[in-house]
Amino acid sequence: MSTTFNNPLSIPVLGFCAYSGTGKTTLLKQLIPALTQRGLRLAVLKHAHHNFDVDIPGKDSYEMRKAGARQMLVASHVRWALMTEDECDGDPDLVHLLQQLEADKVDLVLVEGFKKLALPKIELHRQAVGKPLIFDQDPNVLAIACCADTQLPHDINIDQLDINNVAQIADYVEQYAQNYQGKPSVRPLPLQALSSSGSFLSVRQGIENILAHVAAVAQNDIVSLDDAENRVLAEDAISPVDVPQNTNSAMDGFAFSAAEPMPEAFEVVGEVRAGYQYDGSLQAGQAVRIMTGAPVPAGADTVQPRENATEQDGRVSLQGKIKVGQNVRLAGEDIAKGAVALAAGSRLGAAEQGLLASLGFAEFAVKRRPVVAVFSSGDEVSQPGTELKANCIYDSNRYTIKSMARRLGCEVIDLGIIEDSEAALTAALSQASIQADVVISSGGVSVGNADYIKKVLAAIGEIHFWRIDMRPGRPLAFGKINDALFFGLPGNPVAAMVVFLMFVQPALRKLAGEQAWQPQMLPAIADEPFRSRVGRTEFNRGIAALGTDGKLHVRSTGGQGSGMLSSMVKGNCLVIVGEADERIEVGELVYILPFAELL
Repeated sequence: MSTTFNNPLSIPVLGFCAYSGTGKTTLLKQLIPALTQRGLRLAVLKHAHHNFDVDIPGKDSYEMRKAGARQMLVASHVRWALMTEDECDGDPDLVHLLQQLEADKVDLVLVEGFKKLALPKIELHRQAVGKPLIFDQDPNVLAIACCADTQLPHDINIDQLDINNVAQIADYVEQYAQNYQGKPSVRPLPLQALSSSGSFLSVRQGIENILAHVAAVAQNDIVSLDDAENRVLAEDAISPVDVPQNTNSAMDGFAFSAAEPMPEAFEVVGEVRAGYQYDGSLQAGQAVRIMTGAPVPAGADTVQPRENATEQDGRVSLQGKIKVGQNVRLAGEDIAKGAVALAAGSRLGAAEQGLLASLGFAEFAVKRRPVVAVFSSGDEVSQPGTELKANCIYDSNRYTIKSMARRLGCEVIDLGIIEDSEAALTAALSQASIQADVVISSGGVSVGNADYIKKVLAAIGEIHFWRIDMRPGRPLAFGKINDALFFGLPGNPVAAMVVFLMFVQPALRKLAGEQAWQPQMLPAIADEPFRSRVGRTEFNRGIAALGTDGKLHVRSTGGQGSGMLSSMVKGNCLVIVGEADERIEVGELVYILPFAELL
């Protein structure tokens, strides 16, 4: 018997369950025309409990099927029928059968039978049949249609219908179909495509090209627990102890042996508090009071909570269900002695620090922090805090880049704004490549720009200028100056942040020693359309939140210009429309990349 039902169709499926003699078929023969008259296109699936045949001997279709045809399709100008030989043990697979229906041509599927499956259903019940009610044993029964003689519990919490009132039942089914919300179609993860158009790279190609040039820093630091926040573990942390150290109680209660037969009451022979132990071994019929975290005495294997026990005159009687081993935490069940508690390459946060502390580690080896040098270029860029010159802009990119790099645990060197001169750029980049592991600039990498940075990089480094098939953030420069990696980000503020998130972030994480890091994309339901162009990856700024249906929904922040930093402030995620999609419709699934880690 199946315990779950995943509707494979985008249309509602509703079952009718009843015991033989209740009149399922009679009711459906009246209900189907009533629903059809209301404009509903119906499909009906019936479970037959006997060997049946829809064909008769002598007919061509019957003879060809019996000759060995596994499937036989007969068609005329008014109907067609597909007969399939598919013998199986037990009941047929409902999900498979539903998938054979042409769901685009009907609005609702009614299922007769499959009483034991966990599909939404209406129970039919007549008192005269003398059978028990089904709904109190099946949480998937949405409503019960019964006769006036049926005695229902006073606290029934499902809809009640009159089995003799076909119009009332039709109203209920019609409302169910109108309220049905099918599962949004699942689309493939974005950022997986390797296609490219002309001289453009896909986002995935850009990431893979960059990561192929990145290796983790070789040097390690020894740090204390308090100094380990946001560092990357350099070596596996091997547990020196079992966690928990002893088999202990998961709650306050009484510890005893649940071996059969159990006495009506146990003799209470002591008490065990956390940090102490019971000397000796419990005998049959004995129990001890025990506190949460206290070691379970020898001879005991089970703990019953205090609220399910009554203690009087040195004896305790136990109430409620008792299962051997309940409320007992076994020694080493969390982490066994000698096991890898935390793997090298793990970034350390509050939970990881707490885990290492619970194992007794006071200090350990972590990877050296990557050093990142950041500068902006261009005579049009002004330093915040100074008077804004005509035709100029304040430098925002340097500050967003520095902030994101620090959130990744990097040390940052601020090179400021470097003037547009070959000599100044050459001196600054040469010095930065000695001081830093990574040099990041913004501006001056668009195709067609005449900025000095391109000329300087070609002279002193190894550089690639790429166009990525994405929006915003199409221009990207990547290469090396001496041993330092170089990233040239677009000048538009939002484009610079998106390119950092998608390309610089994975490189810095790998450089810091994180292993096999992947961006955590989440599926969300689109509350408005999102558009792109097939072959291009679109990064919209979005606002994601839980809807009243308990599901994650997302909407746009509004204007999506690549210079609109306010859209990054309003948003909490990037909405990613992958290369394969031209448009995401309302109600469809789209993947989002939350800002939580960096912004």
